[in-house]
Amino acid sequence: MSMIMRQKIYWTDMSSRSDSGEVPQLTLSAIESAGAIVARELAATPLVRHPLLDRAVGAEVLVKHEHLLPTGSFKVRGGVHLAARLTAAEEARGLVTCSTGNHAQSVAFAARLAGTHATIVMPRCSPQVKRDAVVALGADVVIHGATLGEAAAHARSIAVGRGAPSYVDTTDPRIILGHATGALELFREAAALDAVYVPVGSGTGAVGACLVRDALAPGCRVVGVQSSAAPAVWRSWRSGVVESAPATTRASGLATSNGYASTLPHLRAGLDDFVLVSDDDLDRAAGLLASYAQTVAEGAGAASLAGLLAAADRPRRVAVMCTGGNASADEIARLGAA
Repeated sequence: MSMIMRQKIYWTDMSSRSDSGEVPQLTLSAIESAGAIVARELAATPLVRHPLLDRAVGAEVLVKHEHLLPTGSFKVRGGVHLAARLTAAEEARGLVTCSTGNHAQSVAFAARLAGTHATIVMPRCSPQVKRDAVVALGADVVIHGATLGEAAAHARSIAVGRGAPSYVDTTDPRIILGHATGALELFREAAALDAVYVPVGSGTGAVGACLVRDALAPGCRVVGVQSSAAPAVWRSWRSGVVESAPATTRASGLATSNGYASTLPHLRAGLDDFVLVSDDDLDRAAGLLASYAQTVAEGAGAASLAGLLAAADRPRRVAVMCTGGNASADEIARLGAA
C-alpha cells in the first residue's frame, strides 16, 4: 500500500477515542454520539416513496436507500464509527476481520480513514466484485474456507501473537452503534410507521433498528428477514441459543452459518417477528426495486422488501431498509432475465 494510503485521512476527534478498552454501551445516547461522528463523514441517505412500488405492494412503502453510501452498503457506517473509536494499539497493529464482502469493505474503509492496515479473510463464496472492492480500498484479501465460519476461525488465528493485528468482530459494539445511525436517521425523519423490515445477516442492523425504535417509536414493529437457505440466526432467535445451519443462499450478505451470542439477546428482546424468505423471493423483490424504485439491490439489500411481500397482513405505512447495492454479476444477470 502506498504511503498516501497509510496517512490518516480521518478528521478524528481524539476525545472520541478510548484507549481504556472499555466496551461502549448500546444506548440511545451512544447511538446519537455515533450519529454525530458518522454525519461528519457520510451524508444522510434518502428516504423515498415510490408510487409504483406502493401500488405493487398495496401499502405506503418508504425505502431507506442505504445502498447509496460509499462502499454500496449500510455497513460503512460501522466502519466510520470504528475509525473514530480505534485505540492507539489497534491503530499501531492494524486490523483483521472476516466477511463475505460488505463488512469487509467497511473495515477496509475504516483502516484507510485511520491510516492503518487491514487484512480481510473472505470465504470462497465471496463475490469477485466484493473482493475487488476491498483491494481497491487498500486492504489485503486472504481467501480461506468454504463458509464464513471457516473464514472467521482463520481471521482469529491471524490475530494471535505479539504484534498481531487486532481482530474486529462483525458484532463489535462500535460497529453496531455505527450501523444504528441509519435507523436513527429513519425514525427521526419518518413519523407514524407501522413497521420497519430489516435484513439479518449477523443482526447488527436489526439490533440498531430495535434500539432506536424502543426510544423513539415504541409503537412501531421491527421485523427481521433472513434467507431460508441460511437460517442460522433465525433458528437461534427461535430457540434462544446460538445455533448453526448450512448457508447455501445466493445472497452473500445473508450467508451466515452461525448465530451470534452478542446480538442474539437484543434480537430476541427487540424483534416483533423474524421471517424467512427464499432466494427466489429475494430475486423477485430485487426485480420490483429495479422496475418500480429505480434501484439495483443485491440479494441482502432486497430482503426487507421480500419479507414485506411475504406478509399476509401488510402494514399500512412501512419502511424497508435497502441495505446494499453490491450486486454480483450473477444477480445482475438474473435481474436482466426476469
